[in-house]
Amino acid sequence: MDEIQKVTFFKRDELTTDLICCDIEGRERGWFFHEEAEGWGNLLRHASDVGTIYEAVTHPTMRLDGVKSPDK
Repeated sequence: MDEIQKVTFFKRDELTTDLICCDIEGRERGWFFHEEAEGWGNLLRHASDVGTIYEAVTHPTMRLDGVKSPDK
């Protein structure tokens, strides 16, 4: 299994709405998820500290550079 190196949650400005997204980087490959994709709920249930991260990303005063998980 690919070891996760970095997880980044961010808000993407779409034409009419915002889309909450998540990039996951592994040693060999990466994954992209967004809140409208199948499996988003599973990602949120399995991610650690997701409540804090999700609230920070969805809050209207989010930092411009997004919210990133601490490097391990």
